[in-house]
Order: sequence, then structure tokens, then C-alpha cells
Amino acid sequence: MIRAVVLAAGKGTRMKSSRTKVLHELCGRPMLWYVLESLRSSGMDQVVVVVNDELNAEMAQFGVTAVVQRKQRGTGDAVRTALERLDSDPRGRIVVACGDMPLVQVETFASVVRALDASDGAVMALVSAAMPLPSNFGRVVRNGSQVERIVEVADATAEQLAIAEMNAGIYAFDEAALRDAVTKLRSDNAQGEYYLTDAVGYFVEAGKKVTAVTADHQHVLGINDRAELALARREMNERLCAAHMADGVTIVDPQTTYLEPELSIGADTVIYPNTAISRLSQVGSNCTIGPNSRLSNARLGDRVTVRESVISDSSVGDDAVIGPFAHLRGDAALGEGVRVGNFVEIKKARLAARVKAGHLAYLGDATIGEDTNVGAGTITCNFDGVRKNVTSIGRDVSIGSNTSLVAPVSLGDGSLTGAGSVVTHDVEPGERVAGNPARPLPKK
Repeated sequence: MIRAVVLAAGKGTRMKSSRTKVLHELCGRPMLWYVLESLRSSGMDQVVVVVNDELNAEMAQFGVTAVVQRKQRGTGDAVRTALERLDSDPRGRIVVACGDMPLVQVETFASVVRALDASDGAVMALVSAAMPLPSNFGRVVRNGSQVERIVEVADATAEQLAIAEMNAGIYAFDEAALRDAVTKLRSDNAQGEYYLTDAVGYFVEAGKKVTAVTADHQHVLGINDRAELALARREMNERLCAAHMADGVTIVDPQTTYLEPELSIGADTVIYPNTAISRLSQVGSNCTIGPNSRLSNARLGDRVTVRESVISDSSVGDDAVIGPFAHLRGDAALGEGVRVGNFVEIKKARLAARVKAGHLAYLGDATIGEDTNVGAGTITCNFDGVRKNVTSIGRDVSIGSNTSLVAPVSLGDGSLTGAGSVVTHDVEPGERVAGNPARPLPKK
């Protein structure tokens, strides 16, 4: 059995925030989310997260076991606290990771487990990286090619601080050996803490083998402040853009395109600069998105065009054209071939196929039938001061410019309103109305 312990009890004081460090987001997800996703994908049978009291209250969203470390007495104490919660498996392996390292990839976790299994007699494998100096990462001290110990920066000599190989803080242990080692750790160091890294020296002195695998230092960077969070966000966004481009999406400028995990974007879609796509949005094939657009929990069909517009919590059918400067929100649903143009806001409305609303309209709490044309300046007056009311518009209706539809109201198929009408009563199919209040016009 392979289980993982994630260390996330640190306060993160350098973030200068009331929020626990590992809950700070990059690309729409908490940094802890990325660590957990990578561990799960690398084949962990169980993940335990060591947390503080504040983080413990937020852990339900992650679906893992949380163990509270009441006093932050170092990484060794944190691992010991987690092991007390886990049933012992004499043949098991334990992976230890840090909750503030969202850039660690699945392969890194898999490789450290493989290194432990592949090295005859090894009880520990660690990930090291060549870091630019100076650095706050612990130094990997070797005796020839063999790992001898890890020295934390606060305890390092000037000679040791010049070592470029550094400890990434990712380990795989023989479980029985780890359970033994955490009982032998001591706190006689500059921090007065129980360092998990002291397990390296303990194993070596006992004649047990410790091995190491290397990783790109850009993939194992920890986040301690908001500047490092911004750097990690940029790296993660580059990865997300690269993955979609590899799947056939054209991103004109990845540096000004902002994506999140778990998006679906179809092949041959083109994304123009200053566009953000978030919250599990789904975009079909051959779409054109942007520039200057934002999609949040948006579901777009194929061949949709969105220009300089915002779509949130809404869906758009095939071949629709949105924008520029349109706003869809609150469970709006647009059918195939709908045209929504300049400064049109749609909220909780259903627009059937080929509806057109080209200019300066507000359509809220409404249903609109096929082939209806909504004139410039039209609004559904859906709020009466107490509740929202529904406007129902049929098929092939022509709504004149600057029409006010005072809900609840219904307009039948093929009806028409004159420019400037204030419609306060239902309009029969085929009827023509105009005026304030709107009255039927003489039949031709």
C-alpha cells in the first residue's frame, strides 16, 4: 500500500493574510488542490493532510483525511502526528509532500516511489534539485555519490550553503523504517523543531541506504509569499495553455490568456488576447473567443463567436454570435444561431433559435421564441419591488425600439410592438400594439 502525507499546518506568515497559506489560489484552485490532484493521479491509495485548526475547518472541500497538528513543532512532528492516525502496514510505503508546492507534477511523485523500489535495500528516497543560489532550501550533503544527510539553512555552515543540490521536500519511505525514525528525531537545532530531514542522517548512521532522484527546480518551488504565488500562477497558466494548444486549440497570446484546470475546449477554437476562461467552462469546436472576454461556468456549442463580452453560469447554442460588450448571466440559455450585440444584458432568460437582440437591451426572466427580433433599447421590467416576474414572448415577434415590457406579460406569436411602447397587458398572436400604455393598432 502506498499512502501520502501532505504537510499543510504552517501558518504562512509571509503571505500576510488571514487566509491559511495553502488555500491561496492560482488559476482558480487552492494550491493544496494541485498537490492532492497530482498525488491521486500518481497512484496513492490514501492521502492524509496535516493541518492547523484554521485549515481543518476548510478541509471538507478536498475529500481527504485531515489530521490536526496542534502545535507547529516541525515536519518530523507533523509526520509523526499523521502516522498515529494511520493503521500500520509493515510492507507499506509513505510519500511525504508539502501542501505549498502546487507545481509538482505527477511524474515527480511517481519517480520518487520508483526510486525507492528500484534501489536495493533503500529505506528512503528523496527528490533533489539544483537551485539558484542563494536559497532557503535545505542542502543535500553527499559522501561521494551517496546521500549522507540534509542540512537546513539555519544550521548550515558557509561551505554547506554553497552546495547547489537542494532538498525539494518530497520523500518516499519504507513505512516501518519511517515509523522508527520519527521516534528518534531530536529538536536540538537552530529552530528548536523536529526535522523530518534528520531521518536521512539517522538511516545512514544505522547503515541503511538513502537514494535521490532529481527534478527541475521550477517544478518543486514552494510558495511563501505573494510574489512567489504570482510566479507559480504564471507557470501553471503556461502549462494549461500548452495542454490545450497541444489538443488543437489556437491561443494567440498565452501570456494574456488565463485558463483554469478542468476546462473543455474543442479543436480549432481560437482564443484571442485578454480572455479568461474559468469554472469548468465548456467550449465547443471552431469557436472564436475574445479578445477581452470572460467565460465563467459557460457552456458554448460549436462555431460560437464571443467578442469583448462576459458569459457566466449560462449556455449558448451552436453558431451563436455574442458581442461586442454583451453580458450573459444567471442561467441564461441561448439557442442555435442567436445574435446578441452591443450592450445587451441577458439574465435567466431563454432565447430560442435565431433570436436577435442587437443593441442596448435588458432581457431578464424571459422566454423568447424562435426568429423574434428585439429592438434597441428594449427592456423586460421584471421586478415589481417585491418579486421577479416573467415575460413570455412568442415566435416571429417584432419588438420595436425602446419598448418596455412590464412583467408579468405575454406576447403571442407574430405580434408587434411599436417604438417606445410600454406594454402592460398581454398581446394576442398577430396583434400590433403601440403607445404608453400600449394599445392595439387598427388592423389593416
